[in-house]
Amino acid sequence: MRFFVTGGAGFIGSNYVRHLLATDPEARVTNFDKLTYAGTRASVADLEDDPRHSFVRGDICDAGLVGELLPGHDVVVNFAAETHVDRSIVEPLEAVRTNTVGVATLAEAARAAGVGRLVQVGTDEEYGTISDGSFRESDRLEPSSPYSAGKAGGSLVALAYATTHKLDVVVTRCTNNYGPYQFPEKVIPLFVTNLLDGHKVPLYGSGGNVRDWLYVLDHCAAIDLVLRRGQTGGIYNIGAGNEVSNLELTRRILAAFGVGEEMIEYVPDRPGHDWRYSLDTTRLRELGWAPAHDFDAGLAETIAWYRDHEAWWRPMKPAGATRTLDHGRGSGGLKPSPPVNGRGSGGLKPSPPANQDG
Repeated sequence: MRFFVTGGAGFIGSNYVRHLLATDPEARVTNFDKLTYAGTRASVADLEDDPRHSFVRGDICDAGLVGELLPGHDVVVNFAAETHVDRSIVEPLEAVRTNTVGVATLAEAARAAGVGRLVQVGTDEEYGTISDGSFRESDRLEPSSPYSAGKAGGSLVALAYATTHKLDVVVTRCTNNYGPYQFPEKVIPLFVTNLLDGHKVPLYGSGGNVRDWLYVLDHCAAIDLVLRRGQTGGIYNIGAGNEVSNLELTRRILAAFGVGEEMIEYVPDRPGHDWRYSLDTTRLRELGWAPAHDFDAGLAETIAWYRDHEAWWRPMKPAGATRTLDHGRGSGGLKPSPPVNGRGSGGLKPSPPANQDG
């Protein structure tokens, strides 16, 4: 089977490509990625010599290039997205362009090429916030940020192609991911790499916002199951049931480093910060999926990975993960954050608001 995987040099995409090649000996993968700030060939460097994997640099909004490449592929799996909520607040047009228009471009090219199935990878943020209970796939979408609104638009466009053009489409919506190869502006890798450098970790507001944490390889297994067994036009929530507050998550990371809450820097909350996400995953579990990774064990593995792979994350840290995003409320720029307890390099090192939606 020939797979066209978009965003395959990003966090979830690169893990999925690796999972696919490891579990399906018949898979042939075209890895299509724009290589923006969060996508890097280093994330798939170990696949360079695999003849079943080929990399093409490109933009999913480039209808000509996508239309040229897609014929002959059996499946499209779309991970390509602008994924950082804070960035979408500062640069909303780019988020909507990629997350909605890009999906429409892919869907039209898939229809024209006769591709067998399109998997649109979405997010729990499309539903908005929920105080009690868990969102089901049939619930109303109420996104709160340009990022999540763009993702919701992309999901709806894909499903519209299923209805109007009978394109074989399935949509997934996942909770917060964590694991190796995540760009260090997201909360777990940012906090881990800050602590490795002896710097404090920036926590939004009081840290009370609640997220469900899903190990990326469990997410990859779920996507692959939905791809192969999901119902056409179906939507599948993916979550592990590991709901913790951002403050509790921070405490677990600090404990892994043997430091206390003096390493927390509380920063002003971001606009429209959803309080809690939670998904009902009954539909997916009925297909036979269950998470294989315990949260604490997965977190320990993730921290160990960043300790052991500084050569991967270090070049990317100055590219955005250590830049203060002020959501248009000020001039931006770098905020000094000296090393704590004599660790770190000192100098101009900002304490940025992390994207605490994973």
